[in-house]
Amino acid sequence: MKVVILAGGFGTRIRDVSEDVPKPMIPIGPYPILWHIMKIYAGFGHKEFVVCLGHKGNVIKDFFLNLRARTRNLTVDFANDGEILFHDEVEALDWKVTLVDTGQTAMTGARIGAIREYIGDEDFMLTYGDGVSDVDIGKLVAFHKDSGRVLTVTGVRPPGRFGEIVANETGIVSGFNEKPQTSGGRISGGFFVATSKLFDYLEDRDDLVFEQEPVNAIVADGQLAMYSHDGFWQPMDTSREYRLLNDLYKSGNSPWLPKL
Repeated sequence: MKVVILAGGFGTRIRDVSEDVPKPMIPIGPYPILWHIMKIYAGFGHKEFVVCLGHKGNVIKDFFLNLRARTRNLTVDFANDGEILFHDEVEALDWKVTLVDTGQTAMTGARIGAIREYIGDEDFMLTYGDGVSDVDIGKLVAFHKDSGRVLTVTGVRPPGRFGEIVANETGIVSGFNEKPQTSGGRISGGFFVATSKLFDYLEDRDDLVFEQEPVNAIVADGQLAMYSHDGFWQPMDTSREYRLLNDLYKSGNSPWLPKL
């Protein structure tokens, strides 16, 4: 199953960490958070990615084009037409990464609509390029298939500044409030699974916010399910959260990374 990652936003709330790179490229340890997110999915066997680019998308392209050079010792033999010899062995990546320019100012719904040709009629996974979790992707996908709904969202219990999801005991959603004043239940942690019918809810306009009109229409049709996750989930929206994730990584406690 393909994994779509929204990586085109401006990340205005974390500019005090770095203004030179797009938010998904802000590092946790030696690798950008985008790489960590992909490692989560790859750990469950999902290794084909479609990355929706926008703000400074060229930085993300450069990262993947030069990934081998960034992570391995090498020799450049200029006497032999600039031949590059890689010396050390590192973990082999068998990922397939499609990088799609979805527009500089497009909102999330428009970005998803722009990659329809790369998905076709298959189910796919969808998440944001700024949050990590130890969610069991296998169980999430199985739950989605059993629900028979168009879209499944992972519901988590984080700080109250996020929106709230209201669901019944079977996991069918009756309310999706992106930014309520108070929150006592679960909120969207990203890590969605969708059928291709999701594209039917997306209008062709740059200002379309996925979490607003499309998701509310899906809720109204009874087609949004919630997979409850009580484990680790952490976004990187602020410099404090950036430091938190990096401190966890440096301590050797990275609960989001698959145990090999």
